[in-house]
Amino acid sequence: MSEATKGFWAMVAACVIWGLSGIYYKALSEVPPLEVLAHRTLWSLVFFGAVLAAQGRFAALAEALFGRETAMLALSALVISINWFGFIWSVQHGHAVEASLGYYIFPLVAVTLGVLAFGERMSRGQALAIGLAACAVALLTVELGRAPWIALLLAGTFGLYGLLKKRVAAGPIVSVTAEVALLAPFALGLIAAKHFGLFGMAPGSNAFGTDLRSSALLAFSGVLTGGPLMLFSYAARRVRLATVGLIQYLNPTLQFAVAVFVFGEPFTHAHALAFPLIWAALAVYSVVSLRGAAKAG
Repeated sequence: MSEATKGFWAMVAACVIWGLSGIYYKALSEVPPLEVLAHRTLWSLVFFGAVLAAQGRFAALAEALFGRETAMLALSALVISINWFGFIWSVQHGHAVEASLGYYIFPLVAVTLGVLAFGERMSRGQALAIGLAACAVALLTVELGRAPWIALLLAGTFGLYGLLKKRVAAGPIVSVTAEVALLAPFALGLIAAKHFGLFGMAPGSNAFGTDLRSSALLAFSGVLTGGPLMLFSYAARRVRLATVGLIQYLNPTLQFAVAVFVFGEPFTHAHALAFPLIWAALAVYSVVSLRGAAKAG
């Protein structure tokens, strides 16, 4: 098997895990999303710490945590924690369809942020794709009587996270480890407060340790977070960026399928009008990306 083929299947595996991860968070519906986020942070730190220890790269982690990029990493940590919380909350509260919409429109948000932040040029095809996505969002706003805030939050925070990561020199594993390390004191504080009954919380209200099922699921969040990221990093070094971009649509597609066919969330008339516009926008964007990659090659 060639390196490119290995990278392709690693990318597919990462997107399948991300796309089906809603099932995992739905299984933790009895645990408040903020507590799930705290455990995801801590167990991710354990997972990534073990990986860096095996690679002998703790020096790189120390440099990231105490070097010139600390402030940027702290900001990116805040942004990705908001994104993680938003996804967990949306799945637990019956908004997984809208969450999938957020990850569909993320590439278009990323293009817009690139224009605004870096002055990147937008092609006609990209402008058309963004226009179609904007029409879909406007349509949902009118039909539902509210803006699709969850989708916009997830797309916006993930796009901003990518923008911040462009300014970080550390590699993906080191930088994510630094981010969860910076978030860890807050995660520990929340869990301690629930355990000891601090700040008005009921003593012993934490989920971890109360039953084997919840404890095992919370501990597994580190693997669920770190595993696909390592697969993605492996794939990104072996697969063309245009291919990576196309395969990534597998993630929101599976999220959407899980929301409708597993969770039984309603697919309304508004969604039936808006989603085809989003899919058309992504089709245009994908054609433009493939043409650009072909010219560059």
